Amino acid sequence: MAGRTVGAAPPARGGAARPVAQAEAALVRHYRRLVRLAYLALPADRDRHSRVLAAHAVVQRALPFRWTRRTEPAAAEAEADPVYAELRLRVLRAALRPRPAGRLLAPRAWGLRLFTPHGGEEDAALDRALAALDAPTRAAFALRAVEGLDAEQAATVLRQAGAARPEEAVDAAAGVPCGPDPEPSAFDPCAVRVQPTDLLRRRRTLTAALAVGVLGFTTTAAVLGGSGPAAPAPPASAVPPGAADPARLVRVAPDAWQHTARVDFSAWPARGDRREDGALLGRALTAWAQPGPPSRAEPGTDPAPPVEAPHLLFAGTVDGTGVVVLYDGRRIARYTDAPDGGPDGGLDLARADDSDVTTAGALALRRQGATVRYLLAPWVDSAELRRIDQPDAPARPLDHPEAVTGPVPGGGPADCRGATLLQLHSSPVIAEKHTFLLADLGGLVPAHLTYSPPPDRSPVDRPQAPQSDRATSDRSQAAQPALSAQPAVTSREATAQDALQAWARTGCAVPDGTPGVKQLDLWAFAVQPLPQNAGSAAWVCLRADRWNGEGSAATAVVLPGARGPQRTGGGPGRACSRFEQDTVAWTWWRSPQGSEYLLVAGSRRVTRFTVKGQDWSADRPAPDHLLAVERPSRAAVQVEALLDNGGRIGPPR
Repeated sequence: MAGRTVGAAPPARGGAARPVAQAEAALVRHYRRLVRLAYLALPADRDRHSRVLAAHAVVQRALPFRWTRRTEPAAAEAEADPVYAELRLRVLRAALRPRPAGRLLAPRAWGLRLFTPHGGEEDAALDRALAALDAPTRAAFALRAVEGLDAEQAATVLRQAGAARPEEAVDAAAGVPCGPDPEPSAFDPCAVRVQPTDLLRRRRTLTAALAVGVLGFTTTAAVLGGSGPAAPAPPASAVPPGAADPARLVRVAPDAWQHTARVDFSAWPARGDRREDGALLGRALTAWAQPGPPSRAEPGTDPAPPVEAPHLLFAGTVDGTGVVVLYDGRRIARYTDAPDGGPDGGLDLARADDSDVTTAGALALRRQGATVRYLLAPWVDSAELRRIDQPDAPARPLDHPEAVTGPVPGGGPADCRGATLLQLHSSPVIAEKHTFLLADLGGLVPAHLTYSPPPDRSPVDRPQAPQSDRATSDRSQAAQPALSAQPAVTSREATAQDALQAWARTGCAVPDGTPGVKQLDLWAFAVQPLPQNAGSAAWVCLRADRWNGEGSAATAVVLPGARGPQRTGGGPGRACSRFEQDTVAWTWWRSPQGSEYLLVAGSRRVTRFTVKGQDWSADRPAPDHLLAVERPSRAAVQVEALLDNGGRIGPPR
């Protein structure tokens, strides 16, 4: 048809009213698209939480209380949906000229931090490129990448949105080295990850606010009642005398780490080009002495001021911003100077007690967009980068002049596809040829990656199992030799080829990939030959231990042809740790011939499996700690394992 449909036809130019309901329907229908457009167009140098909320606020405020037709020419005339085109203009105007007005109408996330997942290296490069562009160029890039407009159309929309030199902005946007896929979650504010803010600080803030409210009410009542003027209350956040004195800071000798048996953050010397900047150090100490906004404490971290004088680890200018790092024996405090009150300023706190050569090997010094700069420990001789999804690729050298690295893509095993890991080599003064991996999980201290290989098993003779009962027979096991388990193997560094391969295959199943995780361990507890010569299944248990002593575990299996790991169980507790070294897991599997099998695997001390279904059961020895039961169809089952000491265990929950 040559003309538009009646529903899409625009009213006559000059002010005919549009129903606000029609605009709301268009906004809801295209909400994700508009929010992605706003997220790319907004300044890229603020933290991701602020950008996510700002993008949603800009789009939600694009819906007017009264919708009237604009009088000037609009690119909407050539659009199939002119209502959407008008909304897009309103979003771009707000993104190009953000105003403080209307902040009370912005979305709030009380007690939560929102951020888009980390992307790969291309997304990190794009984020850095966008951070260096002005607002019209970012908007031009967004129109080309998200909206699919050509250069002329993008310039027209920018001109109507109020950009001064739209053609120049479009030309500059064309020079951005890479562009996002329309779907990546790294640039999608509607596909966010959520983590809590510090619960103790929120509770104390609420208590203080209630106390101030009660005091104000009491004072007002006293004044109105004629009892005379009330005495002024002391400031709630007064800094104790001497707490902000830089002279109190502890500074260790540059070579202290070479002469102590306690190799942790307490052995770090003070580094940075502003170690003697008393004003900067005073602001950092003041921020720690009076906790509260804009202070941010990772979950499980006490936000209270330090009891004793903290150690100075770093004070310098990073990417044009003053940064101070302090340590009080229990916590790392990173102060970012922001005289203009920017969202990246303030104090960040994280647990760091009981650290060692590896867990005190680096800390996040400065974040910008999807990248992070690290401050490395004085015992780190060399540093490299690895992609977790490319175990066969060689590590890339990472320069770190004055122990500060260049911008590195953020993210860790929680963002398993394309995440970048730090591979650090310690000085032979500490340990000869000691190499370890650290993963950024968005917090101050990256997590230490370790690996526990599968037990060393050798074939032994055993009787063949009967094959008469289909419901309880294990035909594949009868054709496989038994395996005898050797003693458990303790965790080791995840730098060998088998460890890198295992993390590449199963890293996506980590039970916890949020700030505050101290160590991530991958335990490959079983390798199971599959029936019908269909290959083998790799069974793993991944464990996340937090700095506050809490932890969680998840069992997973990698099956032939699968795109990633399949979780089979897990939950909080000490499962798969050195305090609970027995585990069992199960899953359903369909063979290439279409047969359904129940696969069960246990750790080295498992001697027998008991499986109960709706109308069947299996109870048999498992000298090789494995079981494969063929069934006509899948159904609910209960799996239990008997240990060599008589104990019984079930899958972790």
